Amino acid sequence: MMAVILAGGFGKRLRPYTEEIPKPLVSVAEKPILEWQIEWLKQYGFNEFVLLVGYRKEKIIEYIGSGGKLGVKVTYVVEDEPLGTGGAIKNAEHILSKEDEFLVLNGDILTSLNPMKLFEKLEEHPEFAAIIASIPLPSPYGVLEIKDSKVTGFVEKPKLQDYWINAGIYAMKPSALKYFPEKGDLERTAFPAMARDGVLGAVKYTGVFWKSVDTYKDLEEAAKAIIKLGGKL
Repeated sequence: MMAVILAGGFGKRLRPYTEEIPKPLVSVAEKPILEWQIEWLKQYGFNEFVLLVGYRKEKIIEYIGSGGKLGVKVTYVVEDEPLGTGGAIKNAEHILSKEDEFLVLNGDILTSLNPMKLFEKLEEHPEFAAIIASIPLPSPYGVLEIKDSKVTGFVEKPKLQDYWINAGIYAMKPSALKYFPEKGDLERTAFPAMARDGVLGAVKYTGVFWKSVDTYKDLEEAAKAIIKLGGKL
């Protein structure tokens, strides 16, 4: 099975770490995010990876190489200029159009969720061209429980179960690619258009580890969570 990883961003909020290396190579618990992702997906049978690279691409190519040392096959598709998440995927259409289905994920996501549930949903609903993994919205704040002016409890950063966010992981068919722009972000272009056409589905995940690594605090929290998970996703 094939997985596509968006690995071309600048990672501006993680500077100075990302001044010399791209965000997917930033280390979390002594291992680059990208390596965590490949090891996680290998557990589910993914053995072919397409890395969509741009900023500091030579660093990723040097570290990952052919993928042989990680037991996978890696192909690179290069952005000569920033294309956005949608444009980066469109730029790989010559490869992805030959697949029956494929996984796409952002290069800054660490998670333990089972991606195969996305493909199961894709098979159950042939009208869908893509399935989004969604998780409960994590509150950035602690929440007070109040009754009759008295604080009865305090919940530290709860999951807001009535609200679901895009987890940055998608199962897709090649038919989804016609919605993708030559340049632009898929969240603002392709997905709204697919939703209007009724070809976009979602799977709700609960009770899984998920972390988007955007800031220094995210790095610290992700490392602590991985250690609690026994050092693997």
